Amino acid sequence: MRIAVAGMGYVGLSLATLLAQKNQVTSVDVVPSKVELVNSGRSPIVDKEISEFLSSGKLDLHATTDGDSAYKKADIVIVATPTNYDVDTNSFDTRSVESVLNQVETVGSDPLVIIKSTIPMGFTESMSKKHPKLRIVFSPEFLREGKALYDNLYPSRIVVGSSPELKKDAEMFAGLLKECALKEEIPILITKPTEAEAIKLFANTYLAVRVAYFNELDTFAEENGLDSGEIIKGVCLDPRIGDYYNNPSFGYGGYCLPKDTKQLRASFAGVPNKIIDAVVESNAIRIRYIAEKVMEKADGVEEPVIGVFRLAMKKDSDNFRESSTLKIMEVMKKKGGEVVVYEPTVAEDEFMGYRIVRDLDEFKRMSTVIVTNRRDPLLKDVEDRVFTRDVFGNN
Repeated sequence: MRIAVAGMGYVGLSLATLLAQKNQVTSVDVVPSKVELVNSGRSPIVDKEISEFLSSGKLDLHATTDGDSAYKKADIVIVATPTNYDVDTNSFDTRSVESVLNQVETVGSDPLVIIKSTIPMGFTESMSKKHPKLRIVFSPEFLREGKALYDNLYPSRIVVGSSPELKKDAEMFAGLLKECALKEEIPILITKPTEAEAIKLFANTYLAVRVAYFNELDTFAEENGLDSGEIIKGVCLDPRIGDYYNNPSFGYGGYCLPKDTKQLRASFAGVPNKIIDAVVESNAIRIRYIAEKVMEKADGVEEPVIGVFRLAMKKDSDNFRESSTLKIMEVMKKKGGEVVVYEPTVAEDEFMGYRIVRDLDEFKRMSTVIVTNRRDPLLKDVEDRVFTRDVFGNN
């Protein structure tokens, strides 16, 4: 099968790598440096499994910036381009997806088009009407940052949404994903397209609700002098609740949860609700609360320097997008604190107006308080100045 994948982010590159085990795959991106890295067997993103598979030399995978050529030859085109949330329109910015659909239609080929980008409910149906010559289905992704290929190799489920006319195409694509996975028993769900879009948004919003819930538990414990770790352990021993997604943090962030919760909230306009709206506000409250607690820890120092240790939300990730740490930095800066950052993945001397300190020892010496979303052994010698809400020391 000849497959073209638009986009080399976590979703696109992990899918290209997965499918290139047994198919001829062309990965398309507008950034030449990413294309060069993939063609040389190196990964442009931090993902252990992707790096290993690319360097193995066993994949039928080629990268290019020439979308026209790739789409014209493809039996299947997978669209995995970014869809950021636009606060002005209260919806995902789907222009990158629409651009690929227009390009596929223009080159005159007749591939099956799989949208993997996260999109608003109803988008697949509207694009099918706009592009009647294209066979368009939607398949949500359920991937973790830094573990995207692993999650494709061992998926929790495969969901594909299509019109009744394209059900066989949807089943065929689900079969391709299953064939390239290592997990043997994989639940497959074929739905209508809007239901598949809803599955993605509601699943991520549930996770956001869970993160927000345990963060509010932690806030309560902190304000009342209680041990939040003991409370969380006791609560999560209930098998109905479970011991996962329960480590307090600075707030949810990353590629998916912030934008997906906002999109779902927008979709609820006119529909009675409370929880969906509350989780977005809860996260904003948590960020403000954490910033205030950091400044309290620096209280008494005339000109405090707030040192931020790493910008990524999770360990082994290079993703800063929608990081709650960045939002906390904004609040602290407004409160008058000088903020410096230790982030070895940033090549520049400045990031978003914040000074980058490359020497870890110098960073430790100059920081009145060191802020980190997750504990790190590198900070063991300055524990007394570290501020974190990481109770269990995991991602």
